[in-house]
Amino acid sequence: MDTGDRPARLAVGVLGAGRVGSVVGAALARAGHRIVAASGVSDASRQRAADRLGLAPSSPEDVVAKADLVLLTVPDDVLPDLVTGLAETGADLRGKLVVHTSGAYGLAVLNPATRAGALPLALHPVMTFTGRDDDLARLTGISFGVTAPDQLRMVAEALVIEMEGEPVWIEEKDRALYHAALAGAANHMVTLIAESSDLLEKIGVQEPGRMLGPLLGAALDNVLRLGIAGLTGPVVRGDAGTVRKHVDALILAAPEAADAYVALARLTADRALAAGLLKPEAAERLLDALGGNIWT
Repeated sequence: MDTGDRPARLAVGVLGAGRVGSVVGAALARAGHRIVAASGVSDASRQRAADRLGLAPSSPEDVVAKADLVLLTVPDDVLPDLVTGLAETGADLRGKLVVHTSGAYGLAVLNPATRAGALPLALHPVMTFTGRDDDLARLTGISFGVTAPDQLRMVAEALVIEMEGEPVWIEEKDRALYHAALAGAANHMVTLIAESSDLLEKIGVQEPGRMLGPLLGAALDNVLRLGIAGLTGPVVRGDAGTVRKHVDALILAAPEAADAYVALARLTADRALAAGLLKPEAAERLLDALGGNIWT
C-alpha cells in the first residue's frame, strides 16, 4: 500500500458498527474511502450500519476478507478477544491496516493481528458519541490520540486529517494515563453535574439546567484558558466554615455524594496550595474541616 502522506483510497470494513464505528466509518467514507462491509451484534448496530453506512450486516469473516482497512470499534473489554479470535480463526490479515479506536489500548492489544501480518494503528477520537445524527459533525476539528509503528505514523496521521481531525501522538506506555485523564474529565463531569441537578431538584429548583448552564460554561472557559488559576469558590477562598456546611448538608441529603465532595475538595485545596492561590494556614483549616470523622 502507499505509505506516503496521503493513503490510497481504501476499502474499509467495520467490525462493530455501533455509535463509534458507524460515525468513524461515515467519516472515512466522507473522505473518499469505500465502506465495503460492516458487522454488528445488536439490532441498533445493524440499523446504524444500514442508516449511516448504507450496508446490510455481514459476518466478521466477510468484513475482513473484503477490506484493506479493518476498523475495530467494539467496547474495550471485548477488543482483546476479538483480535485474538481473528488471528486464531485464520483470517487473512496480511498487509491490511487493522485500526482500533479504544483510548485505553495502544498497539500491544493488536499483537496477535500484527503477528499474522496486519499493520496496526490506534486512532482514538476524543469525543463522546451518543448515537444521535450530530455525532458525525462533532468529529470536525477534534483531537485523535494516535499510536502507531514509526513506519506507519504518517499513514495514521493522514487518516485522521482526512477525517477532519487533529492527530496527537500518544506513546504506547502512556495510553492508560492518557485515557484516565480524558475519562476523569468527561465522564466524572457528567456524574457531578447530574448529582448537582438532582440536589437542586430536591430543594424545588424546577429547571436546574438553566441555573447551572451559565455557571458551568464560565467555569469550563476559565479552566481551559487559565488552568488552576481560573479556580473560584469557597475552597480557594479558604472558607472552611462554608465547606464544612456543605459536607454536613450532603451527609443529610445525599450521603453517597459526601465522600466524593470531600475527596474533590481536598484535591482542590492541594492544587490551590501548590499554585500559591491558597495560604498554608487557610489550607490547614480547610483540611481540618474535611478531615477526621466527617460523619459525626
